[in-house]
Amino acid sequence: MGRWSQKVASPFLTWLGVGAAARWSDVGCGTGALSETILRRHDPASVGGLDRSAGYVAYARARLQEPRVRLAIGDAAALPWKAYVFDATVCGLLLNFLPDADLAVREMARVTTPGGMVAAYVWDYSRGMEMMRHFWDAAVALWAETAALDQGERFPLCQPEPLKALMTQAGLQSVEVCAIDIETRFRDVDDYWRPFLGGQGAAPSYVLALDEHARQRLREAVRERLPVAPDGSICLQARAWAVKGISPRS
Repeated sequence: MGRWSQKVASPFLTWLGVGAAARWSDVGCGTGALSETILRRHDPASVGGLDRSAGYVAYARARLQEPRVRLAIGDAAALPWKAYVFDATVCGLLLNFLPDADLAVREMARVTTPGGMVAAYVWDYSRGMEMMRHFWDAAVALWAETAALDQGERFPLCQPEPLKALMTQAGLQSVEVCAIDIETRFRDVDDYWRPFLGGQGAAPSYVLALDEHARQRLREAVRERLPVAPDGSICLQARAWAVKGISPRS
């Protein structure tokens, strides 16, 4: 999904409305897509990024190579920063994967200045991610037990009301939720299917565990559901839910 994350990052940051020269932190920075967009479009004073994966942090360092950026390996539930050191703390496509999202949001609020912005976005796995929806609907039609793996079932957090409740319970104020819709375009069925062969994430891991015959059955079942244009291309909609709140003033 990294292919599309940067397309969400730009409208997400615009929605936040944080001005130039702000101090940002990017919790779960991954390969640096969100941090890169902050640097390119919002002229920050600094960006502090953190991820549990040493490989991702190394990739992001090589990608960004900017003196305003400081990246670290660490846990979203125990941020290594002092209190009140950032004007805006953001988290892209991570909250639903955390064992304790509530603690992570409280940590994000802790390191944010009073009156500062705390915000995140997640994919709408339930109905808004057509790329994933076609895949899981086809898999469940073939093998009903697959329903337990469907991210739409596994991640109830990825909906407006749970996201709003998460931020409110962490003490954030003026909490708002916004839908961010993008198009995901594929050259052909092979271009659509290729990410599912990567072995990383729930759907690719599931595909990798299938034998070749079952894998081809699934690919054909998915293909039959896809809206393939006369030129072979595929255009699908993807929705992310964004949430933001203000760190309370003391």
